[in-house]
Amino acid sequence: MAHPLIPQILEVAAPVAELIDLEVVHAVFQTNQSPPVLRIDVRNKQDDTGLDDCERMSRALEPLLDELIPDQYVLEVSSPGIPKTLTSDREFVSFRGFPALVTTSEPFQGHIYWEGNLIRRDETNVYISKKGRTIALPRAIVSSVQLTESEE
Repeated sequence: MAHPLIPQILEVAAPVAELIDLEVVHAVFQTNQSPPVLRIDVRNKQDDTGLDDCERMSRALEPLLDELIPDQYVLEVSSPGIPKTLTSDREFVSFRGFPALVTTSEPFQGHIYWEGNLIRRDETNVYISKKGRTIALPRAIVSSVQLTESEE
């Protein structure tokens, strides 16, 4: 269960991130530690998220959070890392060429699991390359696209 301050923290953090061209992906307040740790994951909207992005967010956000959280706490701003399951258009662009497992909700050409290198996603299909052949999987039946360790 999320800490009760998380909605207020996100209300404060989101506009700050927007001003410096970042987006807040996730926040968790771990009050079982001493001092409590507030971790906020941010993503750079234009490029890979770097240490500079996390530092800029931390410096911009800390004074505002100090007003919201009166007690001592540790603020950690970090990148969310590589997602296992791809959902956003940006992730599909970022991980083009990476090995992926596409799962469909119903059989397509006799299969529900498709492994290959990710090519792209458009309004109608998710495209992968399998053994040099492009396969277009109807987006309407794609239930998940996950990065894998294996290669074609």
